[in-house]
Amino acid sequence: MDFTFLASTMVTLLKAVPTTLILFSLSIFFGGLLALVIVSMRVSGNRVLSGFAKGYIFVFRGSPLLIQMFLVFYGLGQFSVIRYSFLWPFLREPMVCAVLSLALCTAGYTAEIFRGGIRAVSPKEIEAARSIGMSGFLLVRRILAPIAFRHALPAYSTEIVLMMKSTALASLVTVWEVTGVAQRLISQTYRTMEVFLCAAIIYLLLNFIILQGMALLEYSLSRHRRAAPQPLKA
Repeated sequence: MDFTFLASTMVTLLKAVPTTLILFSLSIFFGGLLALVIVSMRVSGNRVLSGFAKGYIFVFRGSPLLIQMFLVFYGLGQFSVIRYSFLWPFLREPMVCAVLSLALCTAGYTAEIFRGGIRAVSPKEIEAARSIGMSGFLLVRRILAPIAFRHALPAYSTEIVLMMKSTALASLVTVWEVTGVAQRLISQTYRTMEVFLCAAIIYLLLNFIILQGMALLEYSLSRHRRAAPQPLKA
């Protein structure tokens, strides 16, 4: 194994990390916002809204992300109403299509994760909040949302890691993130093992940082569950 080539390959791939991080961050941000809308519809009690949310979740959880990305990248331009609209200058960009498809997909998974967190909130805690006059948005902000988020955080951290790995699919719609640059290097050097090894190391490091960050967040949100230190007896 040529370590000089490994070092130069690592440097080249690291230059593509900002693109991967931008793709990942935008997908998580917009997907999270959309997931809040979907889960609100899912638990609203309205049959129409709940049915739409169920259908959305079924479609985006039940179909492969790669096909969804191809449909967004190649399919939207087939509709003249989109091609001649103000959205087309944005939707014809590979990065926008990749972010859109990733966000739509993760929203389906995240909505179900958040719904599980909401269902894990004890009814007694909600009743206690209502007994002291909390209702509506105040109840959601002070009681329901914080507790539900703590319950959903372990599963949500797994979804975030999966989304980081899913950014590799963006290379198939000509977004030059880490995997796309790796494939281009392989086509130039025919050294598949070394290039993909460097790419795998980069993804492992990124996911390690994400997992450590999520672990710290979970630790900070669970202070009330940790026993207070007992004073030493004289």
